[in-house]
Amino acid sequence: MAALIEPHIPALRRFAWALLRDGTVADDLVQDCLERAIAGWHLRHHDGNLKAWLFAILHNLFLSNRRRSARGGMDRSLDDDGAAALMRADPTATLAAEGRLVWQDALTALEALPEDQRAVILLVGIEDLSYEETARLTGVPIGTVMSRLSRGRERLRRLLDGEVVKAGAQQALRRVK
Repeated sequence: MAALIEPHIPALRRFAWALLRDGTVADDLVQDCLERAIAGWHLRHHDGNLKAWLFAILHNLFLSNRRRSARGGMDRSLDDDGAAALMRADPTATLAAEGRLVWQDALTALEALPEDQRAVILLVGIEDLSYEETARLTGVPIGTVMSRLSRGRERLRRLLDGEVVKAGAQQALRRVK
């Protein structure tokens, strides 16, 4: 069991960090996900996609925690410390100041996306899950995944091009030439 789960831990950590932008909280979320996966190992479909199953557990835990925080009046905002830590971990982002600005602008633009669009972009674009797996994981039809992905990519492109996008765009991004 551990040999099957272990290769997916880095991808789970990336996804958790992208959702939360806090390494400590993301690690806690991954830990909770792994505990739940091990406890429910007997419930999984052995012919199903293990990666999609683990991502579904992590995403559902994230949503549950988000709802619990909302009921408690706590709001977790994304901060620059998490982005700085990721940039330090990525050697290509530290090669030049321009590279760091582009990277930070991409993270800021990703943060400006609605949560449902951001999750679909991360799952399909970064973690390489299929539309069907993403639909199952998020609990929405495939058409909704495709729509969120299309709208999210378009909004991300517009944000990175420096356009101010209505409904949630907090500030215009820097354009690095």
